[in-house]
This record gives sequence, structure tokens and C-alpha cells, in this order.
Amino acid sequence: MVNTTIKTTKSQEIFAAAQNLMPGGVNSPVRAFKSVGGQPIVFDHVKGAYIWDVDGNQYIDYVGTWGPAICGHAHPEVIAALHEALEKGTSFGAPCVLENVLAEMVIDAVPSIEMVRFVNSGTEACMAVLRLMRAFTGREKVIKFEGCYHGHADMFLVKAGSGVATLGLPDSPGVPKSVTSNTLTAPFNDLEAVKALFEENRDQIAGIILEPVVGNAGFIPPDAGFLEGLRELTHEHGALLVFDEVMTGFRIAYGGAQEKFGITPDLTTLGKVIGGGLPVGAYGGRRDIMSMVAPAGPMYQAGTLSGNPLAMTAGIKTLELLQKSGTYEYLDKITKKLANGLLQIAQETGHPACGGSISAMFGLFFTAGPVHNYEDAKKSDLAKFARFHRGMLEHGIYLAPSQFEAGFTSFAHTEEDIDRTLEAARDVMSQL
Repeated sequence: MVNTTIKTTKSQEIFAAAQNLMPGGVNSPVRAFKSVGGQPIVFDHVKGAYIWDVDGNQYIDYVGTWGPAICGHAHPEVIAALHEALEKGTSFGAPCVLENVLAEMVIDAVPSIEMVRFVNSGTEACMAVLRLMRAFTGREKVIKFEGCYHGHADMFLVKAGSGVATLGLPDSPGVPKSVTSNTLTAPFNDLEAVKALFEENRDQIAGIILEPVVGNAGFIPPDAGFLEGLRELTHEHGALLVFDEVMTGFRIAYGGAQEKFGITPDLTTLGKVIGGGLPVGAYGGRRDIMSMVAPAGPMYQAGTLSGNPLAMTAGIKTLELLQKSGTYEYLDKITKKLANGLLQIAQETGHPACGGSISAMFGLFFTAGPVHNYEDAKKSDLAKFARFHRGMLEHGIYLAPSQFEAGFTSFAHTEEDIDRTLEAARDVMSQL
């Protein structure tokens, strides 16, 4: 039996004060634990695969700051590089050689990227790539998939309606219908729905944007032939294919999902890992498309802190660490052990569940499944997940506080960490 006693008095006090200072007490909604109930944990410091709260409790971390911490938290080589960079200043607002270095590394790694533009977040990257898709094609409509998240820009905050060709409806107050009317939605892994959208909107669709592996509706991989089918459809209809690899880039393979699955999109968005834990984003792709971006071309996009030396430094060092031999083999090994172990324990303790992993990304749904899209994911037992999350937290395991978020490992996680996590999961599931 694993010790299940944790005290969170300071966390509760800090969060109570925060609610009078920030909307909901947080700066990103999922952090408020609304999906799982209870009080959110306020953290104090991180190191390797572990995270400590303000009450002194230690947790094995499978959130990894929502994906960037693939090397583990506060990796000594990243910290040392940042210390050196800090001596030169925090921001230049002008070109620096570090931008060249990271750009070359990204271009060398990601099959689709011939030119790249750095920004400050994944949301910003997706906003820019949307504008670029339209500028290059001269078309306004875009296809996205239900459950895929591309940041909080108006155009992407769309809830899919019933039927395969329903025009998007705003999924947040303050988003005009006129903005989302050009967003078409389809279920993930449904090629026929995408074909129908192209047929009904001939010569109007600028392109398709998707998470090649969904991580913001839980962990949902593409079915065999799905990505290939999208590539064929976009070629056929003169549209662009965009992979949002903010989450999968440099995580499920060094060259991202496009390397893993052998499908090259026209454009790619990146973030998370390429900043080594600092705010960053990027978009890139074919040279002829990227040449439209100002000042080389007419499509305007700019940013005060874009390409800042600290984010570039952390990104360079992180990618250098990922280039070491055996890194992705190790990540695949430990993550498979974790994901398969969770499924086995769920089966043995009588809980319908499904899930899986790809390299350093995994997921578990409390539904018999299989889960091919967001509608399938919504069949999960959310109350059971909430109890599971709370139980794991009390056992010193920090999972994403939502059934609809993927989990992440790092090469700082050890076999012993995985064993301890599975031991905790067995204890918790046996009491659900």
C-alpha cells in the first residue's frame, strides 16, 4: 500500500488568494482542476522527472509543463546555457546568431520545413499559419477536426455541429459567427467527411490543419491511411496540408509526426519542446509559401519578443540533448511500459479502458473504446477519471487534470519511476 496522505494547506491558501487576483485563480483554465474537482496544487520547484508543491510534497510528473520538458525539468546543461545567455541580456529586439542556429536545427530535423519563422507561442504560430494559408491560396475556408486544439484564436474556437458539413459555431462568447463561418469541421480519422467538405466547397478551401496525433482530446493516434488520405485530398483540390506539431514536434520523433508516419505536409507549426521550457512557437514549410511572409513578402506578422535569445538558447541545448544516441528508443520503451501497464491494471481491476502511446506521449481513457475521435473520447467515464486523478495525486503521481489531455514522459523518468507509478495505479484502481 502506497502512502496516500498529503497536506496541501499552503496550496489552498495561495489558490484562494489567487481567485481574487486572476480569473478563476489561474492563467490557463485547465490548471484550475475544474475537470477533476478539488483544489489545484500550487508548485514550488521542479527537477528531472519530479515536481514539488509549496507544502513540500513530491510528485512524479507526467504533465511536463504540458509537453516542453522532454529532457526533464531544469536539465543542468539547459540551465548552464541559460545562465551564460543571461549575462548577455534577456531580449534584443533585433537579429541574433542564436536564431540562425536554432533555425538550421529545425530545418535539418523537420521534413516539411525549408524556412522557419519563430514566434512566442503555439497559438501565435497557428494564427500566423492560418493567415499564410489564405494568403498563399487566395481562399478563405479551412478544415479543422473536432477535438484538435490549435490555440485560442477566434478562427479555431469552433464546436463541430451535427452532420459532416455543418458550418462552425463559436465555442466561446466573444467569437463572431462571421469569423467561424469559414471554419469547417470534421471528425478526426474520418476521410469521407473530409471528402464531402471538399465536394461541397469546391475551390474555396485553403487547407486542412490538424494535430497528426491528437493530444488535446486525450491521446488519439491517426488510423492507418488517414494522414495519407489527407495528403492526397489536399493535392487533388489545390489546398495546403498543415500539421500542428506544437505537441508532437521533437516528441514522438526528432522530426515529429511527419517523420514518424512518413507524410510531409506543406506547413508545420511548432512550440513546446523547441523552447526548452521557455515561451516559444514557430511555423515553417515550403520555401515558396514562406517567402510570402513579411518582410520577404506581403503577409504581415511580427513580434516584439520573437526569437529572443533565452528561448533560442534553451531550444538549441534541448535539441542537442535529444540528438544523443538511444534517446527516442528509451522514451519509447518506458512510455510503452507505462501505457501498457495502466491498461493491464485497468483490465485486472475491472475497469473498461483503452489507450496507448507513441514514443514520449501516452493516454488512458476510461471507456472500452476504441477511441478514434473526440465523440468516442467523450464516452469516457469522467467521474471515474476524476477519482483516479485525485487518487494518483495523493500517491505522489501528477497526471494532467483532465481526461482530455495526453500525458508525457521524459528521458529523466527512470524504470523505477514507471514501476512506482504502476504500483500507485494498481492501488488506486482497486479502490475506485
